[in-house]
Amino acid sequence: MKIDTVELKNIAVRQSQYPTDNNPEFLLVGRSNVGKSSFINTLINRKNFARTSSKPGKTQTLNFYHINEKFYLIDVPGYGYAKVDKATSKKMGLMIEEYLKNRENLKHVFLLVDYRHKPTEDDVLMLNFLKYYNLKITIVTTKYDKVTKNNRIKQDKLIRDTLKLNENENFIPFSTITKKGREEIYEILASYL
Repeated sequence: MKIDTVELKNIAVRQSQYPTDNNPEFLLVGRSNVGKSSFINTLINRKNFARTSSKPGKTQTLNFYHINEKFYLIDVPGYGYAKVDKATSKKMGLMIEEYLKNRENLKHVFLLVDYRHKPTEDDVLMLNFLKYYNLKITIVTTKYDKVTKNNRIKQDKLIRDTLKLNENENFIPFSTITKKGREEIYEILASYL
């Protein structure tokens, strides 16, 4: 997939602010600091288009990145970050839920999980939440290059067991450094375009 144009088209907190052009949309969810911005930058082949932050919890809106004027990647607030107060956290949760329940343009969800660690309780809740809405989901394990080859079999099992994946469910190992997994993500995107 060749990325020619990228534009941060809409920043939304409610349905009335979503794009109205009916392009397919792909949602990116994951805990704060899992690497959603780096994931976007790797996919779109730009260094710092989606701003990465050393402070987790910075994204507090739905950010619609319009790619090739054909589809959107949507970055949403990360979950599980303690420094966001309860009221803000609840508001962000409702904002994401409103999007998930009402958006016909949503074609696929990428759930990003940090490959270096056991998936959190929030990761498990999010996966179950997405399954509840019968959404098409791909689990992407970020920071894959940070785990040594010797530990990867153990880590694969830990992730599969924690997320209770069956043999038909898999995840895509992803690295912003080596670009591992990028082609598989492109194939998923292309299958809807």
